[in-house]
Amino acid sequence: MGRTQGLRLSAVRWADRGPYLAATRVSREVHRPWVFPPTSEVSYRRWLDELRSGRHERCLLWRDEDDALLGYFGINGISYGAWRCGFLGYWLAASHTGRGYAAIGLRLLLDHAFRRLRLNRLEANIQPENERSIALVSRVGFRKEGFSPRYLEIGGAWRDHERWAITRDEWLQT
Repeated sequence: MGRTQGLRLSAVRWADRGPYLAATRVSREVHRPWVFPPTSEVSYRRWLDELRSGRHERCLLWRDEDDALLGYFGINGISYGAWRCGFLGYWLAASHTGRGYAAIGLRLLLDHAFRRLRLNRLEANIQPENERSIALVSRVGFRKEGFSPRYLEIGGAWRDHERWAITRDEWLQT
């Protein structure tokens, strides 16, 4: 799907479950309360099965030098037709945060979304307290569009979110 600076973004596969589940288990404290990714083979299989709908694009970010799994980047709820939009999701393994990998992975995903999938718009809905995530999307060109109270149920609680977005035209101009 994409490669740059010794990193590659590839479609998620069943064969990736070992490194994926290991990364989510050891990163649980970093991910919560922001995201709750699959942590068992059963939930990973269900997560993969959702790809059949054609409404999700799920990718993993790997480091070439040691084949380390750095994180996940995906687009959920893809709608084609007149809207051509999707909703961003991502996380990094705890041991790989703070090194610039998230920005590289997100740029690779945006390139894939806008050049290959030909989407027109991506939204990132982020809990206001998640300052690192807000800084990330802002750094790669997203703009804040608004605030949505009790927008998503995450970890059993309805949580407020800021709505950030970027369009294909904005991305291609960068």
